[in-house]
Amino acid sequence: MSDLSKHRQALFCNDPASIADYERAMTDAVRAVKAWLQNDKMYTGGSISELRSQITFAPAKDGLGVDKALERLVELFLNKSLKVHHPHSLAHLHCPTMVTSQIAEVLINATNQSMDSWDQSPAGSLMEVQLIDWLRQKVGYGSGQAGVFTSGGTQSNLMGVLLARDWCVAKNYTDKDGKPWSVQRDGIPSDAMQKVKVICSENAHFSVQKNMAMMGMGFQSVVTVPVNDNAQMDTAALESIMTDLQNQGNLVACVVATAGTTDAGAIDDIKTIRKLCDRFGAWLHVDAAWGGALLLSNEYRDMLDGIELTDSVTLDFHKHYFQSISCGAFLLKDEANYRFMHYEAEYLNSAYDEEHGVPNLVSKSLQTTRRFDALKLWFTVEALGEELYGSMIDHGVKLTREVAEYIRATDGLELLVEPQFASVLFRVVPKDYPAEFIDSLNQNVADELFARGEANIGVTRVIDSKQNVQSLKMTTLSPIATLDNVKALLGQVLTEADRIGDDIKNGTYTPPID
Repeated sequence: MSDLSKHRQALFCNDPASIADYERAMTDAVRAVKAWLQNDKMYTGGSISELRSQITFAPAKDGLGVDKALERLVELFLNKSLKVHHPHSLAHLHCPTMVTSQIAEVLINATNQSMDSWDQSPAGSLMEVQLIDWLRQKVGYGSGQAGVFTSGGTQSNLMGVLLARDWCVAKNYTDKDGKPWSVQRDGIPSDAMQKVKVICSENAHFSVQKNMAMMGMGFQSVVTVPVNDNAQMDTAALESIMTDLQNQGNLVACVVATAGTTDAGAIDDIKTIRKLCDRFGAWLHVDAAWGGALLLSNEYRDMLDGIELTDSVTLDFHKHYFQSISCGAFLLKDEANYRFMHYEAEYLNSAYDEEHGVPNLVSKSLQTTRRFDALKLWFTVEALGEELYGSMIDHGVKLTREVAEYIRATDGLELLVEPQFASVLFRVVPKDYPAEFIDSLNQNVADELFARGEANIGVTRVIDSKQNVQSLKMTTLSPIATLDNVKALLGQVLTEADRIGDDIKNGTYTPPID
C-alpha cells in the first residue's frame, strides 16, 4: 500500500476505505463503552499513587495501529474513569449526560465545523443564532442575537466582567478629544487600575478573582460581600460596601450575583441587587452557571425572579442541563455593549459580509476556532420537549429536600446549611466523638469511599456566622438518583466513620490518598 493510501485511511474522509475503517473503529469504541457501563463499580482506578504507576505514554515509532491503540486506551483510560452517571457520584457539578448529547457529539466531531465564520459552519451558525434567541427569551431579555456559546462558566464570567469594566471606563473617562474612553483602543487609564472595582459575594465562583487578575486588574479589584446564613449575598452589607467605595472615590463597574453557588446552591436576591446597581450606576452580571437550569423548571422557575433585569448572564449546560462537557453560553441584554470587544478580521467577518446579513459569531466570542457545542442542547430540547426536560431538572430539587429531611432524622449525621437548590452540605458526627477530630474524620471518610470506588462525595468548608467546619457535600442533580440510593450511600458514610474513627483519634490512620 502506498504512503498516500495509508494517509487517506488514517483520515476521516469520503474514501471508501476510510469510511469502512471509521465505522468499524466507532463500533469497537461503542462496544467498549457498553462493557464499561455494565460494570456496576463507580470507579476502579484506585488511589493516585496506584493510578500514576499504571499510566504511561510511550508512542512507538511505527505506531500501534488503531485497533491496538484503542485496546490500550480502553484499559488505561476508559476502564479507570469515574462513572458520572453512577448514583453515588455526587461530589461535584458533574452531571450524567443525555444520550442526545452523546449522539450530537458524534456529529460535531465528524463534521468538525468551526464557528468563527459562516463559511466554516453554514448550518451551525444559523442554528446557534436561533438557540441564543430562544435562551434570551427564556431569561426574559426578549428576542435577539446578543449572546454566544462558550466553553463554560469561567469564560462566560470573563466576558461579563470584561464588558462591564470597559463600559464603566467609557462612562467615566474621556480621551483627549472629549469622547468616551476606549479601553480596546487606548488601554486602561492609569488611575482606573486602582479605582475600578467588581463586587461579588464570599461564596461567588473563584473565576471572578481569576478573571480580574487575568485582565490586569489584580485581586485587589474584587471586593467580596459577606453572606447570610443561607449562603446568599447579604444585600445590607452590599449597600454599605457600595456606599463606602463610592465615598472613597472608587467606581463600582459590576456586581456579580450568583444563581446557584458551588457548594450551597444559594441564589442571591437579584431584584434587590438590581436596585442597588441602578442607584450606584453599576452593571449587574449573574453567574447562573448552575441555577440557570431553572429556566426550564416546571415548578421552581420563580427562584430566578429578577434574572431578566440583569445586564448579562452566564449559563452552563454541562451542569444541570445534563450535556457533555463543554457546553455553556453568555447572554448580553443590550447588543450595543458588544462594541467593547468588536473586531473585524477581513478573512472571517468583513464589513461586506455583515452588510449582507452573514452571521458574525466570532465578534461575540473570546474564542476564534470554536466547536458547535450548541448542537447538543438543540437536539436535546427538540427530542425531549421542554416539559420532560424541566421535570428532570426539578427532580434534583425535590430529591435534595428529601435527603435533607432524612439527614435531620438520622443519628450521627448533621445538616449544616438549609438546602436551596440541589446541594446538601452535611457531616458525620458520631456520638461522643472528640470535636477536634471531626474535620479529619469527614475528610478521610470521603477519601476512603472514593479510593475503593464506592462513592464520590465532595469535601468543602462551611463558614458562616455560626460555624467554620469541614463539610461533606452531595450535589443531587442526577435525574436517575433516588432517595434510596442516597440512603444507602449515607449508610456507607456512617459505617466508614465507625471503621476508621478510632485510628484517626489514635494517630495510627494512613490516608488512602497517599
